[in-house]
Amino acid sequence: MRAAGFRFEVRAKDPDTGARRGRLSTPHGTVETPVFIPCGTQATVKTLSPRDLEEEGVELVLCNTYHLSLRPGAETIAALGGLHRFMAWSRPLLTDSGGYQVFSMAELRRITEEGVTFRSHLDGSSHALTPERAIAIQEALGADIIMAFDDCTPYPATPDQARTSMELTLRWAERCLKARTRSDQALFGIVQGSVYPNLRAEAAARLTALPFDGYAIGGLGVGESKGQVQAVLRHTAPRLPAERPRYLMGLGTPEDLLLGVAAGIDMFDCVMPTRHGRTGSLFTRQGRLSIKAAAYAHDERPVDPECACYTCRTFSRAYLRHLFVADEMLGLRLNTLHNLHYYLTLMAEAREALAEGTFAKYLDDRLAALRGAPDSPANPE
Repeated sequence: MRAAGFRFEVRAKDPDTGARRGRLSTPHGTVETPVFIPCGTQATVKTLSPRDLEEEGVELVLCNTYHLSLRPGAETIAALGGLHRFMAWSRPLLTDSGGYQVFSMAELRRITEEGVTFRSHLDGSSHALTPERAIAIQEALGADIIMAFDDCTPYPATPDQARTSMELTLRWAERCLKARTRSDQALFGIVQGSVYPNLRAEAAARLTALPFDGYAIGGLGVGESKGQVQAVLRHTAPRLPAERPRYLMGLGTPEDLLLGVAAGIDMFDCVMPTRHGRTGSLFTRQGRLSIKAAAYAHDERPVDPECACYTCRTFSRAYLRHLFVADEMLGLRLNTLHNLHYYLTLMAEAREALAEGTFAKYLDDRLAALRGAPDSPANPE
């Protein structure tokens, strides 16, 4: 079964790298790629409203299957008209399968061939999550893009451990395909294999032989070095079908995104811009800035003079520092708006450079700026 109303087209390629510009069509609208996807874990991007996201130009939001299945429950959301209606978001949605959350709570779960049994982090109650159940939950939620249930391989892992995890993910992928009943949702498979090139290549070959609508690279950002991550990306991305969208799950520094685009990745998600905003760490073209620093107490400048976001157009560093130090919620919201704008602008610039045939130069210039801009200390004074 292929998804109806779902189409991906590559509109430009960079001759010097693997980068490409594309357009993803879904039942709830189109998404220009490469795209950064904000994380709306519990059907909300923390501190921001759907209107905020729309005004920033967000085209796709990720929601968390594990958390929503526990609270308020997939059945409740389905009875209320589905996830789009529940969270008042009319544009495309993506839901993960819960695989990473299972990975992240090792002390609460047990993995078998059938699936995973775990205890809720909310109340300790016992639950079971299988490939079939993960698909059923995501179909009830009604996102445009849903993910196969996978076993996220821990790091470090021996070759034998990585192969065992990869083989389980592939068997679960087949069960996910058999379990799907809705034709209006695109189902993506996930490539595992840890940092081992032969396993990543084998997983990609076997997974792409299955009729998924898109393919993701998972199991990164769990402890590997930057060099290992890049090696996996450069080795794996070209092995995924050029006519299908490619999704890198969970990685997210600005450098990660740019190098991911250069490797041929189309879609990215990460909690970094929103989480950093809530902890007062702000991304700028001059480096990362810790707004709580005492040096900003009388600073009239915006966070980033080159930024056109609402926060930078309207407020000073001094005011943002005051809000953060005073523990005012508005500060978290304004910081998050700024960081999200930074990430969205980074992807918009990459798309523009791809359209103009200047991506290689753009990549070199932005990477040089990022690597040459040290983060500000927590307290410059």
